[in-house]
Amino acid sequence: MAVRLRLMRMGKKKQPTYRVVAADSRSPRNGRFIEIIGTYQPRLDPSVIKIDNERAVHWLQNGAQPSETVQKLLKISGAWADYKGEQFVPPVPPAPRTKSSLKKPEPSAPASESNESNEAESEGAEIEEISQDDIEQTSQDDEVAVVEDNESTDEEADSVSDGDDEEQS
Repeated sequence: MAVRLRLMRMGKKKQPTYRVVAADSRSPRNGRFIEIIGTYQPRLDPSVIKIDNERAVHWLQNGAQPSETVQKLLKISGAWADYKGEQFVPPVPPAPRTKSSLKKPEPSAPASESNESNEAESEGAEIEEISQDDIEQTSQDDEVAVVEDNESTDEEADSVSDGDDEEQS
């Protein structure tokens, strides 16, 4: 019997969660299985992967073949490194992307006008470059503006609360 470590789909329609199971390779995806090794919830942010590394390594040592997806999950959980006898290095999540407030101008000129603009650039027209210091200064100015806006709302709230006290007296 060829044992395979694979995912078994659970959950409602369009809301999948998966069990990581050891199953006979001939059984259907959601059919009979030998043992539940863990769970995988891809819809959560970040995805939740719970795998019993000890049992996963046991099955791998006894000849079970993981599917491609399960192999990736085993690498993330550290079971694959235990099986291979390597040092486990937890994966580093990618840094969140920040939206740039400065946009590049889009060329809106037709092809014939763009040739003229290329000639003007080649004649020595200089393009203004924005340095990193300018960007940092702009972001600091924005932060100061936000603080000033918050102060004005506090003053408005105080004036409203003063008016309420006068009505009650």
